[in-house]
Amino acid sequence: MAIDGVSGRTSYIGSTILNLRSQLESLSQQLATGRVSQTYAGDGTGRSLAIGLRAQMANIASYSDTMTNITTRISTANLSLQRLADISSEVKGAAVSAGSTLDNTGQTPGQRTAGLDFFDSVDVLNAKVGDRYLFAGRATDTAPVTAADVIMNGDGAAVAGLKQVVSERHDADVGTNGMGRTIVSAGATATAVQVGEDFAANPYATPDPIGASPFGLKLNAISTTISGAVVTQPTETPPTTPPAAPNPVAMGIDLNGAIPNEGDVVKLTFDLPDGTQETITLTASSKTPLPDDSFAIDPGDPMAVPPVAQSSAVTAANLQTALTAAVKKLANGPLAAASAIKAGDDFFNNTPPLRVAGTAPFGAATSQVAGTKANTVFWYNGEPDSASDPARGTAVGKIDDAITVQYGARADEQALRKQLQTVAVFAAVTTSATDPYASGKIAGLNQRVAANLAVVPGEQSIQTIQADLAGAQASIKATTARQVQGKALAQTMLSSIEGINNDEVATKILALQTALQASYQTTSQLYQLSLVKFL
Repeated sequence: MAIDGVSGRTSYIGSTILNLRSQLESLSQQLATGRVSQTYAGDGTGRSLAIGLRAQMANIASYSDTMTNITTRISTANLSLQRLADISSEVKGAAVSAGSTLDNTGQTPGQRTAGLDFFDSVDVLNAKVGDRYLFAGRATDTAPVTAADVIMNGDGAAVAGLKQVVSERHDADVGTNGMGRTIVSAGATATAVQVGEDFAANPYATPDPIGASPFGLKLNAISTTISGAVVTQPTETPPTTPPAAPNPVAMGIDLNGAIPNEGDVVKLTFDLPDGTQETITLTASSKTPLPDDSFAIDPGDPMAVPPVAQSSAVTAANLQTALTAAVKKLANGPLAAASAIKAGDDFFNNTPPLRVAGTAPFGAATSQVAGTKANTVFWYNGEPDSASDPARGTAVGKIDDAITVQYGARADEQALRKQLQTVAVFAAVTTSATDPYASGKIAGLNQRVAANLAVVPGEQSIQTIQADLAGAQASIKATTARQVQGKALAQTMLSSIEGINNDEVATKILALQTALQASYQTTSQLYQLSLVKFL
């Protein structure tokens, strides 16, 4: 018969011990990790749901990282926009209250403030988060705005900056005679006075079909309260028959033998290059000394023998003298300011920028030419703004499975470009304290700067850009709150599948430890059993 050893008799007990040890190790691992199993196979029937929940939580974590990055970028962009809004208020306030007192640089305190704010504006428009420029559209690796000093003063002697463009346009608008490219002269009769433009282009020529020089004062209308006087509205003088090139336009007044009454007025309205209008009002007066903006009524000489009657021709000559002085004052004052504003628009609002054609002196220039990068500074280097491609759409972030936010921006958007342009022009213009027309020029510039910095209904403003970004932030905030709740629910469900009850596991471990201890003791006693002890 076969004889079994002790080990054979106790193999069952040994396997039981190993099983108990395996269970103890498994429970210890559960207690340490808080999970039922380290593999999905151990999760039982809930394994598929657990996989889906973990994928959902991974997506939420990824979206959270995206929203953190976008929020940082939007917050930085908002800081830049808020600074620009503050600059607008500062410069507008300076333009309204600065007056016309000039310092040794030929500028008002308000203009000096604008100079500092212009450099600050360029700096904030070149704002950057990480390696991404925020106001360059999709050209995120390119600083969108050229250095402020280069914009103002050019890049070397050959590449003109804003100050040079403003100076050239000023000379072209004011003209060689300082009359705003107009000529005041006697009319066809001894009692007539007229003012005419100094140049007219061929309307059939290309590329200028407008039929007029873009520079200087443009005649708009004339009116008078002088009874019996005849006015001629702006018209070609003398008329020509197409296709002959036209003559310049002129408008005038013929007193026609009439003598103005005290207080009668003559009004002449002119269009300026920046789209504004100015009206010269000259009042008939017999006072001595003659008041400003007046023309003398010929008094005649009733005491002479024979008496000398009042002369309509002499009064017309006085009107011509007064009109000449008034046009010159307008040309070197408001027109010079309007010229600077228009030069700023040519520089900032055109790609390529426009300049006066020809070479210095520019007082007789009749056309403009597109600048090149070889001779003119290009202020914007980012992706160009386009109505068909909204700036906000140049940066899009997906923050949920079906939600995206748009937060792009371009420095050449209307609101940003217009403000930068206005502040730059204000800072670029200089004049001289010895210039008799300086106060009129500065007053005209202050007025236009304040108007250009005012919010215009229907036009884009910095506040509308801020509102767009605020909408994106609100969407991110709402999505974050929803995802936090979703993540909490998913984690709860996942814990119910993969998690453990610590108390239950601890109890099982204690029970296993007791059973294992008993098994060890029994096995030990069996291995110590001998035949002698058995007998």
